[in-house]
Amino acid sequence: MRKIIIIGLTLISALYLVGCDNNQLDTSFDATKSITVYTRDTSSGTRTGFMNGIGFGDAAEDNSLLVSGFVTKDNTGILTAMKNDEYGIGFISLASLNNTVKGLAFNGVEPTIANVINNTYSLKRPFNYVIRADGDYGSLDKENLTKAFIAFLGTIDGSDIINDKGAIPLSATGTWDDIKAEHNVCLKDNSNIVIKFGGSDSIEKIAKALSSAFAPKCGGFIAEHDHTGSSDGFKRTQGSEKDSDNAKDVGFASRDFKDTEIGDIGTQGQLAWDAIVAIVNNRNTLNAITQESLKSIYDGTYKVWEDINQ
Repeated sequence: MRKIIIIGLTLISALYLVGCDNNQLDTSFDATKSITVYTRDTSSGTRTGFMNGIGFGDAAEDNSLLVSGFVTKDNTGILTAMKNDEYGIGFISLASLNNTVKGLAFNGVEPTIANVINNTYSLKRPFNYVIRADGDYGSLDKENLTKAFIAFLGTIDGSDIINDKGAIPLSATGTWDDIKAEHNVCLKDNSNIVIKFGGSDSIEKIAKALSSAFAPKCGGFIAEHDHTGSSDGFKRTQGSEKDSDNAKDVGFASRDFKDTEIGDIGTQGQLAWDAIVAIVNNRNTLNAITQESLKSIYDGTYKVWEDINQ
């Protein structure tokens, strides 16, 4: 009898685990509740990458195509909302993902750095930079400092920081020590020079870490960060606001540059890869989602959680 009981308990446990793997919503989550849809604004590179990745590219810059009642937040705002909104769904950069929310597998693949590198996780996008055109800085030292910073991005030192902050660096073989002699500006006292960084807020955490690590290596310049979206990365370095109060020396975009954002030769490049992750509240027992389901949520076809094919 005891043996039969043990076998029965083992079978029950196995069935329970199978149910969890299949994303079955248990009774603690009310699947009849409406889905609260969160999105970034139309200037966001994360939004562009997400909408293109779910086959809804027309909605990247057109709010009228989205489900009625959607909520617009920035990267941090969506992350914070998902901590508290049991019935919400949003998307953030993989570099911003933490255990306060649940990141969903996409088309059956977990959102991990390894899966981005091996190209099995398809909801990915580039992290790019843009700097001002030659001769269009406040001083020659500012120009040389900016170019030294860009050179630092491509070193093993820079790659380690990018990786530590959750993005996937490009391959690098040399260290800063190998190339620092090429940048004489770093031998000066630059503590009174401000280098202004802006653009994508998905890259903000990485950009701050990079500038913080590099400043002491290059005369102690002051790094000023103001990240307001990918569209501002180009606009404020070579575009319509490059000479305004919002002007920047280095801009970032968490997407490919548009045809209207092609700058001078040698002023743009890629610093890393990143993934975009659909996220939900930790109380939501959904673990994975498909491209088709995400599109149906964001276009309003799926209105309540039980609409999703579990």
